[in-house]
Amino acid sequence: MLKDFKDFIMKGNVLDMAVGVIIGAAFGKIVSSLVADVLMPPIGLLMGGVDFSNLFINLSATSYATLKEAQAVGVPTINYGIFLNSIINFLIVAVVIFILIRQVSKFTPKPVEVPKAPMTKQCRFCLSEVSIKAIRCAHCTSENI
Repeated sequence: MLKDFKDFIMKGNVLDMAVGVIIGAAFGKIVSSLVADVLMPPIGLLMGGVDFSNLFINLSATSYATLKEAQAVGVPTINYGIFLNSIINFLIVAVVIFILIRQVSKFTPKPVEVPKAPMTKQCRFCLSEVSIKAIRCAHCTSENI
């Protein structure tokens, strides 16, 4: 059983998938940082100095100025600003993956289409189409088609 597991783990597809997951996780962190630290501050500034990561709906009767204050006390909140950041993260990842797949497909060779063998031939006497397997022309009855 251990040998079977080792053979399974060492297959190329499993290793490729593992590398893809690790790189994907690292890429996700980069995109999250890009959104939270680079894109959202200017967007928030354009929208009147709003910090999207601090947008929340307080579900308690007590008022809190920031999300951190509400979370420190344990107040239930709906964190729609963090949700907006996650949507933007997703859209950026989707666009990058779309562009990557599009570029890879341009460089991937197209399958070569093998021409099919002809199914008919032309009778050299009456010029009719005859089955490739025919010995005699069905139209003029010649034998040397």
